[in-house]
Amino acid sequence: MWYWFFKFVGVGPIAWWYFRMRWTGRENIPRTGPVILAANHVNFLDPVGVSMGAPRKVVYAAKSKYYAGRGIGGRLLGWFLRAIGQLPIDPESAKTADPALAAARDLLEAGGVVAIFPEGTRSPDGRLHRGHTGVARVALPREVPIVPVGVLGTRGLTVKGKLLPRRGHIRIAYGTPLDLTPWRGRADDPAAWREVTDELMRRIQELTGQEYVDRYPTRAETDSRDA
Repeated sequence: MWYWFFKFVGVGPIAWWYFRMRWTGRENIPRTGPVILAANHVNFLDPVGVSMGAPRKVVYAAKSKYYAGRGIGGRLLGWFLRAIGQLPIDPESAKTADPALAAARDLLEAGGVVAIFPEGTRSPDGRLHRGHTGVARVALPREVPIVPVGVLGTRGLTVKGKLLPRRGHIRIAYGTPLDLTPWRGRADDPAAWREVTDELMRRIQELTGQEYVDRYPTRAETDSRDA
C-alpha cells in the first residue's frame, strides 16, 4: 500500500514536477510475469525515475546499512525503504556469494519486477562503464525479459552537504527487451553471461548516448566520487 501511496501521492507528483521527469517506451515493460529493468547509474535519483515510470511495482535490493541510519534522516530513510517493500541485504554476513542476486531470483520466481544497475555502482565520471554479469546470471535460466533502461539528466543534481537537490529535467527511456534465445541452453556458461551483458550495455548506451568505458571503475575513482 505504501509503495503506491508514495508513487502517486506522497513523492511521485513532487518529483515529477520538481525534476520535470519524462518517460518513453513504457509499453516495452511486460504487464505480467517476471521482468528485470537494467539501467545506467549516475545519481541517487536514478531509482526514483526508473520506478516511477514503470506501471508495476519495482523492487531494488538495497544494502542493509541504508535501513539502519542514525539521526532523523537515517531513520526516515530506513522506514521509507521498508514501507515501500524494498529488500535489505547484508553482503558482510550473507551465506550466498551474492545476496542481491539471490534476492532477485526469489522475486522473479514470484513473478515480480526487479531493477538492477549492471555497473554495480554509480558512475564516477558520467561515462557508462563495463557491466557485471549478474543480470545475465539471473535472467538466462528462465529467459526472464531484460528491459534496458537509459536515465538522462540526473548527473550533478545532488550535491553533498546540501539537503535539496537542484531542479532538473530527467528523462527515462525503456528499450525493447533483449531477445535471449541466442543464448538458450547456456545458462551456466560464463562466456554467455559476458556476451549477454555486453549486448545489454550496448543497448543502454544507445538509449543514453554516454561514452562507453570497457572496464570497471577503480577504487580510487569511486572514492573520489564519494569524497
